[in-house]
Amino acid sequence: MARSASSARAALRNLLPRLVLSPSVALIAIFVYGFIAFTSYLSFSDSRMLPSYGWVGLSNYEKLFSLRTWDIALNNLAVFGILYIAICCVLGLMLAILLDQRIRAEGFIRTIYLYPMALSFIVTGVAWKWFLDPGIGLEAVMHDWGWTSFKFDWIKNRDMAIYTVVIAAVWQTSGFVMATFLAGLRGIDAEMLRAAEVDGASTFALYRRIVIPQLRPAFLSAFVVLAHMAIKSYDLVVALTNGGPGTATEVPATFMYSYTFTRNQMGIGAASAEIMLLTIAAVIVPYLWSELREKR
Repeated sequence: MARSASSARAALRNLLPRLVLSPSVALIAIFVYGFIAFTSYLSFSDSRMLPSYGWVGLSNYEKLFSLRTWDIALNNLAVFGILYIAICCVLGLMLAILLDQRIRAEGFIRTIYLYPMALSFIVTGVAWKWFLDPGIGLEAVMHDWGWTSFKFDWIKNRDMAIYTVVIAAVWQTSGFVMATFLAGLRGIDAEMLRAAEVDGASTFALYRRIVIPQLRPAFLSAFVVLAHMAIKSYDLVVALTNGGPGTATEVPATFMYSYTFTRNQMGIGAASAEIMLLTIAAVIVPYLWSELREKR
């Protein structure tokens, strides 16, 4: 009898976590993966204003890649993504190395660097829109101070507007990258660094040959997070430039929203969403595979 009660309690202990987690698993299966599958189906349908189930095969993808706006969105994503990731990594590494010198008020300075991450991209976009607006922002202030020849109208310039998105995104995210690299720096064996210094290694050689190579996991983590944020960037672009001037700052996320909910081309919008999903998967899946392989 006692053995039977003990077996029942053990079975209940094993079953209880599954019962607790099952609602969350069911909701994720329906509202995440279910809607991903539904969007994938819509991308092969003739859906326009409302979902439709007429099968058109790859027609929406062919139309998508024939659109000039989609080409502009992809080019902007490439420019934005490359500059965003590169500048954030370089700036984040420099800030992390600076804080790793055990400077005074390190906690306060680290908080200042991390503070932008506490803001939403909408707030960041609106604030930088005001700051960069030639009529009320930096250019107007400089003119009021007497520098009437100063000009900074990138946000109104079709050729330069995408770089304002880069500036705002770097300002918001570089603190997060700094924290990632700082955690990696604090995890490096101090004895190894002391041994290299005793052997006569210069500071530059120390960082180039020992420190930075050991930050590879931090670099990979930062790259994956930043690439994911760049590909799905929507709120920052909408708040800062709304895709303009014209389509100068159009990116795949704004393109998808526009064609799905404004132009009533749901099939093409779903196709663009699938391209974004595949792009994100191309970044994340190899990273997860390498992490799992290392653990094994």
